Amino acid sequence: GSIKSLTGTIAIVEIAVLDAEKMAFDEINASGGVLGRQVDLIVEDGASDWPTYADKARKLLEKDKVAAIFACYTSASRKAVLPVVEELDGLLYYPTYYEGMEQSPNILYTGQEATQQTLPAVDWMMDQQGKKTFYFIGSDYVWPRTTNKIARTAIERKGGKVVGEEYKPLGDTNFGALINKIRAARPDAVFSTVVGGSNVAFLKQMAAAGLKDRVMVMNMAVTEEEVRGIGAQNVAGTYTSMGYFQSIDTPANAKFVEKFKATYGDDRVLGDTLAVAYIQPYLWKAAVEKAGSFDVDKVLAASAGLELVAPEGTVKFHETNHHLYKHARIGEFLPDGQVKILYETELIEPDPFPEGF
Repeated sequence: GSIKSLTGTIAIVEIAVLDAEKMAFDEINASGGVLGRQVDLIVEDGASDWPTYADKARKLLEKDKVAAIFACYTSASRKAVLPVVEELDGLLYYPTYYEGMEQSPNILYTGQEATQQTLPAVDWMMDQQGKKTFYFIGSDYVWPRTTNKIARTAIERKGGKVVGEEYKPLGDTNFGALINKIRAARPDAVFSTVVGGSNVAFLKQMAAAGLKDRVMVMNMAVTEEEVRGIGAQNVAGTYTSMGYFQSIDTPANAKFVEKFKATYGDDRVLGDTLAVAYIQPYLWKAAVEKAGSFDVDKVLAASAGLELVAPEGTVKFHETNHHLYKHARIGEFLPDGQVKILYETELIEPDPFPEGF
């Protein structure tokens, strides 16, 4: 089963995520399937509406009897699906970088949690770029608020200061008053957790106000995919923190990029959640075949310690906490919409409940 926002404000990223997922399953089926069986992918539209995700998850598990669900982009949608998969003993693969502070027996988290994305970004901005004052702007739901809480703690521990914090509803496009507040506060950096279609308006209006070139903007939820909608000229010179960029120079990534473009068109670009969505079916296939079973409990047990060479590099499931070891990478958006990688860590052990946060 797959639940993606094919409509609504989150569709700007989730449609591309589904493309990567479909490509992986097509490859798996072409190579003989899983335990000799072909995979039938049932796709449902979450419509950027969190209760809809829960309803679709229940339908997939109760009616369609799916072996696993590949779903959710926002933490709000994941929080809605979590009680359903726990009640019905389903298996959810979640592809998005997120705030951490969660561990479900029925979810495998394959994106970065805060110690693999947020904390490296704060360290890089403060230690390597000398930024001391920050203005937080985010979409109004759990991921931005929790991410900013973690970032604030990290900034204040290092002697920095948050000079403003504002949240806007998902899909909001009016950032004029907020940009005036940023101008008045004169921060060293804007730490943005704006999500989805709102980024088009936010970054365009920041560029039009001349602030993008005067204040460092760290986009925690903008990948190369969103740049297509925002416009490369509006994003160039801003920064992002992800585990994967299309510009990673490895044979595995070159093969992935070539195959994706051959499948969907040379004008397509690839980003973090898309790349993670691509490896999830392979992680599931490897666990099923290691277990010799589609049974959820056996697949979960077989996932512990499971290692895979992915486009982003080698990833490995933690033995106990259902998260992947991940690289943190920080880069600058270039005028062509691609990312120049400026900083990269070794694999970071997942720590979804970091002490003191």
